[in-house]
Amino acid sequence: MAMAQEIELNELSEVEVKRKALRALLWFGIVSIVMLFAGLTSAYIVRQGEGKWVEFSIPSMFSISTLLIILSSVTMQWSLNSAKKGNTAQIRTGLLITLLLGFGFMFTQYLAWADLYQNGIVLTGTVNDIKTNFNYIPSGKETLAEAGGVGNVAGSFLYVITGLHVLHLLGGIISLIIVFSHATKNKYTAENHNGLSMCAVYWHFLDGLWVYLFFFLLYIR
Repeated sequence: MAMAQEIELNELSEVEVKRKALRALLWFGIVSIVMLFAGLTSAYIVRQGEGKWVEFSIPSMFSISTLLIILSSVTMQWSLNSAKKGNTAQIRTGLLITLLLGFGFMFTQYLAWADLYQNGIVLTGTVNDIKTNFNYIPSGKETLAEAGGVGNVAGSFLYVITGLHVLHLLGGIISLIIVFSHATKNKYTAENHNGLSMCAVYWHFLDGLWVYLFFFLLYIR
C-alpha cells in the first residue's frame, strides 16, 4: 500500500515537473517574440528618422483584423473558464469559435495585403510604384521627382512586421487545432487543463501583440 502511494506521488511529481518545463518553454518563446518585434519596431522608428520615407494610410481591413482577434481572445478565455468549471461542451464551443475567428483574422490580413498590392505598395517596391495618396519625407533637399526610384522602405517594414505576426499566429492556430482535438476527446477537466491553459496564454499574447502593432503602424508612419 505504502509502495503504491509512493509510486503515485512520483508519477504526480513527474507530471508537475513536465508542466513547469513546458510553461518555462512557452514563456521563453514569448520573451523571444517580444524581443523580435521590439527590435523591428525600433528599427522602423530609426529608419523613419533617416528620411527617404513614405507615409500612407494603412488598409481599413487591419481594423477588422483587430476586432476579430480581440473577440477571439474573449472566446478563448470563455473556453478556459469553462474548463475550470468542468463544462466540456462549452470548452469545445469556445475553442471552435476561437479557431474560426483566427482564420477570419488571417483572411482579413490577406485582404489588407491585397489592398496594399493594388495600390502599388509591395514588399520590394519603389516610390514610383505607389498608386495612392502618400506623403514623402526627404532625407535632405531632394524632391519627390528625384526620389521616385527610391525603395518604399515603409511598405517593406509593413509587410515584414504583419507577415511575421501572421506566421506566429499560424503556430497558435496549429495549437488550437491540437487543443480542440483533445477537447473533443474530453481530455480536459476542472483538475487537468494545462494544455488548454498554455494555449490560452499564447493566444492572448498574440492578441495583445497585434493590438500593439496595429496602433504602432496606425500612428507611427
